[in-house]
Amino acid sequence: MGSKIQKESKEVRVPEFDLSGKVAIVTGAGRGMGYHIALALAKYGADLVVCSRTISELERVGKEIEELGRRVLIQQMDVRKSSEIHSMVEETVRMFNHIDILVNNAGINIPQWAVDVTEEAWDTIIDTNLKGLFFCAQAVGKVMIEQKKGKIINISSQAGSVGILYRAAYCSSKGGVNLLTKVLAIEWAKYNIKVNAIAPTFIETDVVGGIIYLASDTSDLVTGHILLIDGGWTAH
Repeated sequence: MGSKIQKESKEVRVPEFDLSGKVAIVTGAGRGMGYHIALALAKYGADLVVCSRTISELERVGKEIEELGRRVLIQQMDVRKSSEIHSMVEETVRMFNHIDILVNNAGINIPQWAVDVTEEAWDTIIDTNLKGLFFCAQAVGKVMIEQKKGKIINISSQAGSVGILYRAAYCSSKGGVNLLTKVLAIEWAKYNIKVNAIAPTFIETDVVGGIIYLASDTSDLVTGHILLIDGGWTAH
């Protein structure tokens, strides 16, 4: 009896956070936080487009999404290549006809003292964390503008709000993400597109609660917001 009750409780869906019928794109979905975000969105009812540079990792998460009864489109994609971003968006529209949610999760960090940062390392971090994120948002945003609705969630970091040792390039990229989030929120408000960011601390667990909130209708009045999920770290 106890196990039956536990199973039934796991299947209860909160209507306010129901994402049934929604189509969500998650970049960097093959591992880490992106993997957990993709599965959480699927558990709450969304169909998924999972993107990453490593196809084997995408196949694993894709299988788990299908086991949840959701549709999934696997797209091998490097956010630093605009042509691959546009191909992904075209394939998404071709398969699903609309895009409701974009989670810009793909990112990289190369910790170095500022005096040791190379031009190659700087470009890799900025091109992935900021430039790639922007052009993903732009490509998906054009679809959402036509639809007159959408939710974009950028994955930032506490490093976008405070300085952290060894992370001159990383902090710069995430600070840029925060301000870019606000600009897009202002420009696209008239199209009913909500643009927010989640800024986690260094974590070993996922932060999917914030994602589900910002992806759902419950957060329809929230835009241009940077949601710090850091256990109060930046309150000091």
